Amino acid sequence: MINNTLFSYNASNTAIDKELSVKNAGNLGIEELESTLSASPSLPLLISSRQTWLVLAAAVFLVSVPVFIEAPLVRSLPSLSLAMTGFWVWLSFRLMSRPATYLWGDLLLGFSWSWLAGAIYWGWLRWEPAWHLPVEFIGLPFACWCLVRNWCKVGNWFYLGSLFGTVLTDVYFYIVDLMPYWRQIMRVEPDSVSPILQAAVTQVRTPWGQAWAVALALILLTAGILPLRNQQRHWFAFGGAVLSTILVDSLFLLAALIA
Repeated sequence: MINNTLFSYNASNTAIDKELSVKNAGNLGIEELESTLSASPSLPLLISSRQTWLVLAAAVFLVSVPVFIEAPLVRSLPSLSLAMTGFWVWLSFRLMSRPATYLWGDLLLGFSWSWLAGAIYWGWLRWEPAWHLPVEFIGLPFACWCLVRNWCKVGNWFYLGSLFGTVLTDVYFYIVDLMPYWRQIMRVEPDSVSPILQAAVTQVRTPWGQAWAVALALILLTAGILPLRNQQRHWFAFGGAVLSTILVDSLFLLAALIA
């Protein structure tokens, strides 16, 4: 009799505890839920790793966009291209207002500074290569301000990676003396570009041009690969932007060889 009573009492307490656990689970805050998920790390780690590699892929894509999409657009519609900067900034803040899309809004905000620089330079200043780097640095103060406050790290490190690749590419143009060809290409009709490109390729094929191409490519590879060891999204954004510089420069070289 006593054993049956104790058994019934224990069973009822167990049922009450289960019910309270279910109710309390619904009242857990975000931090408690995150700590609960961390107790079973396989799924969160899988999602985090997948997003990290997606950031790398997105960074490569966003570096290619200004080159292959914005440049043709801005030559015919420079004001529209400039106005689109406001759209990218607006969209980035919209995405950052939601936890599920915050990461992509963060990345898009950094991309906005690269787009702004491209719109200004290729729209109105493309005839003078000396203005290229000063215009590309237009977003640097904002990026540094954000990073000092530990805000929007993914997007701003993406911008810094893109800027780093641009600086090295321009340095190569100065060292190998390709800037005169740049000026000529910007001033002639499309039908007359091919001979200028061929002359520029001849300059690149010299021992001096090839040696510096290898040296700067090794710098880009090192700067792009080493950050990936940290397994953090903002470093993947930086590394992706740097590595994509090699891809874009290689495609330009291939186009010049074919011309």
